[in-house]
Amino acid sequence: MSVDELRFLLDGVPDTRELVIRRADGWAPERDAWRDAHEDAASAYGTWLASRTPVAYAAYRAAQDREDAAQDALAASR
Repeated sequence: MSVDELRFLLDGVPDTRELVIRRADGWAPERDAWRDAHEDAASAYGTWLASRTPVAYAAYRAAQDREDAAQDALAASR
């Protein structure tokens, strides 16, 4: 699948504004969302470093964008 085909598919998915959190350490959804996003971004970065492909870089940047958004939400909640 090409990057353009993937982008086309993802653009067709409606944004429900729902937040899915892998863990629930107490009741701090913003912090938990940031932790999950941070782990995803770190993993995607490692994958990109190992492969250096455009698709891996796009996945890393998307994960980093999610982490940035989660960090902004966490800062706004404090």
